[in-house]
Amino acid sequence: MRAVLIGFAVGVVMFQQRATLPAHWEWATLGLLFAAALGLAAVSRRVSGSTRTRRAGESMTSSERTPIRRKQFAAHMTVGALAGAAVVAGYTYAALRAEIRLAEALPQAWEMRELPLTGHVRGLPLRDGANTRFLFDVDVGAVRERTGIERFPSTVQLSWSARGADAPPLLAPGDRWRLTVRLKRPHGYANFAGQDTEVSLLARGVRATGSVVASATALRLIDPSGGLGVAVDRMRFALRERIAHVLPGTVHGGIVTALAIGAQDAIGQADRLALRRTGTSHLVAVSGLHIGFVAGLVGAVTGWLWRRSCFCGAMLAARGAREWPLLVPTPIVATIAGVASAVGYAALAGWNIPAQRALWMLLVASFAFTLGRTVALSLVLAWAAALVLVVDPWAGTSAGFWLSFCAVAWIAFAMRARWRVRRDEQDPLAMLDAVRASDPAWNGSFEQPRDARPARWRRTLATLRTRCADALRAQWAVTIGLAPLTAYWFSQVSLVGPLANAVAVPWVSVLIVPIVLVAIVLPAPLDALAFECAHTLLEPLMRALHALAQSPWADRQPPHPSLWALASALVGAAWCLMPRGWPLRFAAPLTWLPLVVPSGPQVAEGAFRLTALDVGQGASILVETHRRALLFDAGTGPESTRAGERVVAPYLVANGVARLDTLVVSHGDADHAGGVPAVLAAAEVRQLLGGLPDSHRLWDIAQAAEIDRLRCATGQRWHWDGVDFEVLWPDTGPLPTRSNEQSCVLKVSAPGMSALLTGDIGAPSERALVRRIPEALNADILLVAHHGSATSSTEPFLDSVHPRVAVFQVG
Repeated sequence: MRAVLIGFAVGVVMFQQRATLPAHWEWATLGLLFAAALGLAAVSRRVSGSTRTRRAGESMTSSERTPIRRKQFAAHMTVGALAGAAVVAGYTYAALRAEIRLAEALPQAWEMRELPLTGHVRGLPLRDGANTRFLFDVDVGAVRERTGIERFPSTVQLSWSARGADAPPLLAPGDRWRLTVRLKRPHGYANFAGQDTEVSLLARGVRATGSVVASATALRLIDPSGGLGVAVDRMRFALRERIAHVLPGTVHGGIVTALAIGAQDAIGQADRLALRRTGTSHLVAVSGLHIGFVAGLVGAVTGWLWRRSCFCGAMLAARGAREWPLLVPTPIVATIAGVASAVGYAALAGWNIPAQRALWMLLVASFAFTLGRTVALSLVLAWAAALVLVVDPWAGTSAGFWLSFCAVAWIAFAMRARWRVRRDEQDPLAMLDAVRASDPAWNGSFEQPRDARPARWRRTLATLRTRCADALRAQWAVTIGLAPLTAYWFSQVSLVGPLANAVAVPWVSVLIVPIVLVAIVLPAPLDALAFECAHTLLEPLMRALHALAQSPWADRQPPHPSLWALASALVGAAWCLMPRGWPLRFAAPLTWLPLVVPSGPQVAEGAFRLTALDVGQGASILVETHRRALLFDAGTGPESTRAGERVVAPYLVANGVARLDTLVVSHGDADHAGGVPAVLAAAEVRQLLGGLPDSHRLWDIAQAAEIDRLRCATGQRWHWDGVDFEVLWPDTGPLPTRSNEQSCVLKVSAPGMSALLTGDIGAPSERALVRRIPEALNADILLVAHHGSATSSTEPFLDSVHPRVAVFQVG
């Protein structure tokens, strides 16, 4: 069964690596493979049937050994064939789910057209200043009647921004609205590193995104939507609003909200950075730690009460009935109560993947317990993985899936290795005979005399020491085992994680989480006292985490590893967690060396690599030579889509660009200069070259960071690793009045290849360049000026450049 479950999970994950749906011949191939695997399993099963039963003491003859080996091989073939069939089944299941979901699509003819929609708000709306982003479940029937679209997306993601003085209204889950929207097909950033937004939207069932375009005509309908899911969302929304009301303006109120309902959008940027650098982000994501604690606490309390319910059963006993604990055993009642509380808390937390994993593991283990069966942890984990992927086949594309399951697997691996070493391999009956032989007067009792027993406090200390050692060993296993995965997913490894978790895990799970859970069920105003108490306990912990995060050795940001480097590091982690005495265990860290080596090819001397990043409506170009790197513009900042923080900085880290020799800011527009602070925080910048007025704030930021500063001007040249760089615009002297005309124009030239980076220059600047230096404009690659706007790219300018490749950075 374990092999079948793992095979199914592998098949689902394998399909998610595809970019297209299977063709007709591939569906037929999958059917044939499934039938062949089942046929092989049936034949192998028949071959590995029962053998002749021998009498006690009868030895096996040499003629019987060969068939036995053949049967054992056939048994292994049966397991392998069933696992192969499960792989095909998982692959096919994921393909079917993808085909059903992708069938809902917004026709291209309806993109960016105003469309009236009726539906209800789903989930928790996210408020960011004057903008509200939310999921909207559409009444598809009404849209079909109005537009004739057969498979209109049932769920869309909308953004409602303030128009002038009209702020968007307070949206609550389940509220029905009639809105006028403008939609487009879901698109994400198409870069070599970073989150895949399109997959994330697909996993949530979002098949179109857009915005509310006519706030004045928006109408809230009288009848709200109902259902269990809406009721849970309304409860989560009410708790979020209650916590925001009780803890207004507090520094760590967002963490209290995350521990209560799993919503992390209110966590401050400083807290988020501290948690990430100290490796404690998992504490604010409701996961197995919290689910297990809640289930254990509720189960223990319920069991304690159930055992003491005999007085309630006295009335039943008078009528000839048995007492309650005898009708239903206490362990069964405690198990049911624990599972029920876990289901409720997982629903309250938003059904995130770590919570689903913990809940499925708890359900499988509880079901086995009620049946009186003992089940291995590996089988429970395999069941949980398969069930999570049945519910959500796209879960395998998220970091939470791998980190959650691998954390449990590493703990089980490390603890099992220790138990194997400590296991006594001697026969207990042989030990008993040895004791009897050594002491003929022995009475058969192992009980020590009362005066020889250790004191109770000593036994308590020994138990505490053992449990602390097990906890530290588990934390060490998680730290070592997950470090390669965090490097792969986030290009970050926390060095202070073991120390931070050793303090934060018990502090949060034993002190803060119980108070938050009590606050959830308490009525007002008592809940306010509990939430304030939780926040008070959180403050010293966060001060300690901030202090750890500010140290220069708190974390390291290795480049994005290749798959072979990841596999090598995982093998090394398993090697390192082997028990003491394992051969060459000290050499295990050597397998981690590929993690610190950039996986991309090295740029040769006399050549350059140009990477145009997808930052939406904005610009960012990375130019790399053999030993140096230059970034031309940094995308948008907090005032827009945060492309500098979400795209440019992560790309630099993932590709091992820890130092920028020059950062060129073409001009001061937010879609070019807004992401500069994020870039300065992610990489060491030696020089800032900008087409910026003297009063621009970036000059002050660069001065505070002790970065060399220089304004762009015609005639500036430098030479790196056989590659020439030359500034062609603007002229020396006062900058033009218009911001776009202040843009730096940079030409990069190497033998056989050249590129022209133009910023947002307009037609006047292009005419001036054509008039003065038409020969210098010729280039193989052109970054089209002003994102391809009609105010730029005049015909004489394009004729002078005569590019082979034109790059449009537009969103």
